[in-house]
Amino acid sequence: MADLKLTQVSKSFGQVDIIKGIDLSIRHGEFIVFVGPSGCGKSTLLRMIAGLEEISAGEISIGDRVVNDLPPKERSIAMVFQSYALFPHMTVRDNIAFGLTIAGEPRKEIDAKVTEASRILKLDALLDRKPSQLSGGQRQRVAIGRAIVRNPDVFLFDEPLSNLDAALRVNTRAEIAKLHRDLDATMIYVTHDQVEAMTLADRIAVLDGGSVRQFGAPMDLYRNPDNLFVAGFIGSPKMNFIPVRCTSSSSDTITVGGEGLDFFELSARGSKIFPGSQLTLGIRPEHVSVRQGTVPRHQGSVVLVERLGHQIFIEVATFGGYSVTALVDAEQDVELGQIIGLIYDASKCHLFDSDGNSLRLSTN
Repeated sequence: MADLKLTQVSKSFGQVDIIKGIDLSIRHGEFIVFVGPSGCGKSTLLRMIAGLEEISAGEISIGDRVVNDLPPKERSIAMVFQSYALFPHMTVRDNIAFGLTIAGEPRKEIDAKVTEASRILKLDALLDRKPSQLSGGQRQRVAIGRAIVRNPDVFLFDEPLSNLDAALRVNTRAEIAKLHRDLDATMIYVTHDQVEAMTLADRIAVLDGGSVRQFGAPMDLYRNPDNLFVAGFIGSPKMNFIPVRCTSSSSDTITVGGEGLDFFELSARGSKIFPGSQLTLGIRPEHVSVRQGTVPRHQGSVVLVERLGHQIFIEVATFGGYSVTALVDAEQDVELGQIIGLIYDASKCHLFDSDGNSLRLSTN
């Protein structure tokens, strides 16, 4: 059993702060995903946990050991990289066994561990092949097998699916999720793909500019984002953001309106928002309805229609001067250039203040 704890972990290159005092507590057996845009520090943070990058300040603990000064091989971690890093002249069997072989483990133990890893990853029939004879997904499984045989306390994955095509990414993602269940291991997974994060993680750490903007369960981040950044990053298609102003407020409600947007009331018990405040209204595309022949919240012209089979993705250029997207049922009759009205589900709306922080609405 090995928990992982980061306490005020920082990394600087000269005067440039890359990782800014991150605190995270990860329980044994959790699948944690670090997600964020390129350059946010997620891979650097993973490398610091692995011991491949020195920390500038703070403390990293794995189990009951502080590992700040320990080399990677003594941290009881195994890392799977974006590149498979397989030896082309070795068989699958020898690639999986490589780390154990150089560590001088007995041949009998190595064979037993390779056999078990290949069984888990369904590589039994491929053990005598060379990497050039494998598909991309099979190569990635070999790289994962090389990590499994080390029996680490923590598995670290650095964007392991980036080199795979779309269909193979889905299949391999499912295999990694099953592997986590089978091994009951602690896994930390880095990706820029929020779909991977939502489908794999027990909890997600959303990074931006070297800081954790929010850390929590996938659906908690989806339903209750702390700020505009998380609201816009988590969810596909991304949340709509509409500039509004508060026209009136009471202890229980707020009335907002905007350019081309009818005034409407939101429940917001306990929020201290004053009339005249400039706010941002957030609404996800699936909570936007298309209406014809009714009084809409918004009107605009359809500028994009993408038919996805069971749903239609619509982009509407509103008469307020900005775009709103909607995800509607495939039976909806919508065409390019059509003037339509948009209705927003008030119970699914989010409000953000001028600093981008969420104003928790009592209906969310």
